[in-house]
Amino acid sequence: MAAHHGYEQVPVPPALLEELQRLVPPGTVLLDEEKRMRYGQDETEDLRFPPQVVVRPGTTAEVAAVVRFCSRHAIPVTPIGARTGLSGGALCVHGGVGLALDRMNAIVDIDERNLQVTVEPGVITQVLQETVAAKGFYYPPDPGSRGSCTIGGNLAENAGGPRAVKYGVTRDFVLNLQVVLPNGEVIWTGANTLKNATGYDLTRLIVGSEGTLGIITKAVLRLVPLPKETRLMLVPFRDAQKACEAVAAVFRAGITPSALEFMERDAIDWTLRFVEGVTVAIAPDTAAHLLIEVDGNHGDVLMRDCETILGVMERFDCQEVLFAESSAEKDALWMLRRRVGEAVKSNSVYKEEDTVVPRFALPDLLAKVKEVGARYGFKSVCYGHAGDGKLHVNIIKGDLPDNVWMEELPKAIREIFEFTVSMGGTLSGEHGIGLVQRPYMDIAFNKMQLEVMRGIKRVFDPQGIMNPGKVLP
Repeated sequence: MAAHHGYEQVPVPPALLEELQRLVPPGTVLLDEEKRMRYGQDETEDLRFPPQVVVRPGTTAEVAAVVRFCSRHAIPVTPIGARTGLSGGALCVHGGVGLALDRMNAIVDIDERNLQVTVEPGVITQVLQETVAAKGFYYPPDPGSRGSCTIGGNLAENAGGPRAVKYGVTRDFVLNLQVVLPNGEVIWTGANTLKNATGYDLTRLIVGSEGTLGIITKAVLRLVPLPKETRLMLVPFRDAQKACEAVAAVFRAGITPSALEFMERDAIDWTLRFVEGVTVAIAPDTAAHLLIEVDGNHGDVLMRDCETILGVMERFDCQEVLFAESSAEKDALWMLRRRVGEAVKSNSVYKEEDTVVPRFALPDLLAKVKEVGARYGFKSVCYGHAGDGKLHVNIIKGDLPDNVWMEELPKAIREIFEFTVSMGGTLSGEHGIGLVQRPYMDIAFNKMQLEVMRGIKRVFDPQGIMNPGKVLP
């Protein structure tokens, strides 16, 4: 076995490649280096782990045939979605077969009577949202990369997004999954019903398992009626701590916004420079913003909600609030929020953590991140789904020496995670553990908890071929 980044690579011998090529249609097995490299990276830092061979199946039967082949020959198989992940979950760290699901992109059925939709894993999230919206339905989970990420990846990572605060995360919309197990068997995990108390909940176990237990080939998802109206406001604050404190107060006032996002000053400044055609006037002494949306079917109710929210904001010393009057203004503000990650990335090498705490502890988490940064000498840009208690912590390399970045930074991240867990929070709200957070799993779980998880992995995947090197330390 050849070593790659310190991970052993499992070769696929030429004779076996011929067998593999007979299992799927011509042209769907990719061997040239450029394509393998493309499927060997996602949005996680600058990591690259190309598979030895990429297979692009088009049906569940083809997925099952490829997985059976990998099982027979003990070859690692890693499901690959749209490669927008931020935890390295789809990287082929042990080489082997990269199973790209981008050809399986059909919306199979929209059941309008039962408000359900059946999709394949390669459907782009925004395409699904727009398709069901045309029929008056709403699929709320909307990760920042919704224009390019796919449902399969959203399911694997239990993705969230801004609307999770009111509607829930991906897991809350899944009724049933078709899964190819690591031995090539195909099962459905549940039933297409809103209630199900029949046996262990395999559906919820698969969602968020990051492709380590099986490969999702179809999903039955729940829809809700599309809200008719939204109201959106951008609220500036002189003090970032006060902005965080205002978040929990909104919910205590009896309002559940459809989105409640926090952005530090740098997050907006960098994004305004990065995105053309969007202008927002920001006072010199503004330290942070909250982006707050309410949705519903009655404009008068939404205006009353906005008045209540404004009253709460004023108690926390907010500055002049910007109301988005038109659809274009709303789109511009949302574009600002959704492009923050790219703007940060364009400025510097960075590491992104997605810590999450109970909502009320958010100000303490922000303070801790800044305190640790001051001690270790790094700058951070923070933003996130504040309504869920979630903070994206972007640690900026800037001019930090390489040895500090490689050796000291993991200690700083460990401190932030230990504090997060001590506040009742956990390591990842929506990006998953994947490759890069594995070393920190001992902070969130004790030996017994990790052993239970390893036991589950052994039951599903006794050979350890399914997305090896992820999640479990």
